[in-house]
Amino acid sequence: MWLFFTIATTLLWGVAELFYKKGSHENEKYGHLKVCIMVGAVMGIHAVFTLLTSDISYDPINLIKYLPVSLCYILSMACSFFGLRFIEESLADPIENTAGAMCSILCVVFLGESIAPAVWFAIAVIVVGVVGVGYMEGSSDVNRKSKLGSKLAVIAFMMPFCYALIDAFGSFLDIFFLGMETSPLVGITEENIELVANVSYELTFAICGLILFVFMKMKYVKFEAPKQKDKLVAAICETAGQLTYVYAMSGNGAIAAPILSSVCVVSLLLSRIFLKEKLTKKQYVFIAIIIIGILMLAVIEGE
Repeated sequence: MWLFFTIATTLLWGVAELFYKKGSHENEKYGHLKVCIMVGAVMGIHAVFTLLTSDISYDPINLIKYLPVSLCYILSMACSFFGLRFIEESLADPIENTAGAMCSILCVVFLGESIAPAVWFAIAVIVVGVVGVGYMEGSSDVNRKSKLGSKLAVIAFMMPFCYALIDAFGSFLDIFFLGMETSPLVGITEENIELVANVSYELTFAICGLILFVFMKMKYVKFEAPKQKDKLVAAICETAGQLTYVYAMSGNGAIAAPILSSVCVVSLLLSRIFLKEKLTKKQYVFIAIIIIGILMLAVIEGE
């Protein structure tokens, strides 16, 4: 069953990325905040459902204790949602998926961990692809600055990198929060620690969504839920993918990880088919290099 859940997670997250982009509109000033509200609402419902159906004896203090990690993940997603208003999903997603490589580097810098030469090679491949994508962004072939203006073009292009870096910090912190000997979480066991952490994250996202909803009401921004279908579908797929991810990794994680890393390939194909996104040939080459590096890293770390 783990293989079914692995494929389901990959497809769900790929579809989520598609609808995140489909529901993002350049001229919708608070569009990225509306996505956060929808994701928060769906995650909040799922968290409550989990608490009602699972006997995990959840202590609310874990909301506070897990807050640093939750905020990293929430802020990274907000950056992603903002960037998707202006840049292509097929460009943003491969860059965002370099978070795993960044997390490996953080472990080396802050924990003094040593990593195999093969991992360094995979990271080097990713860096080559990222540098190439960055170089192409300033070329006349892309011409994004003429459409958005120099300042907004740079900010929009930096958003996937902000996502990757902040998400990497979240994953780095999770090393401590999901370790039984180092975790500050309360009332945890080997069996429920990941569930407790996930519920804390989802409830925090729900609270952030509520705060943003109140903020937009104060700003007199229209927010009509029935008109946010694309954002809702993305939120549902995101949350469902989180659920199936737990079951996917509980089986053969060494094989599941490389498959899950291919979500950027799925989102690229879906964006090309359904959103008709077109990049330059050179952009596709450098994106392919990034994806190769990500898959290499996933395979190496899964061994």
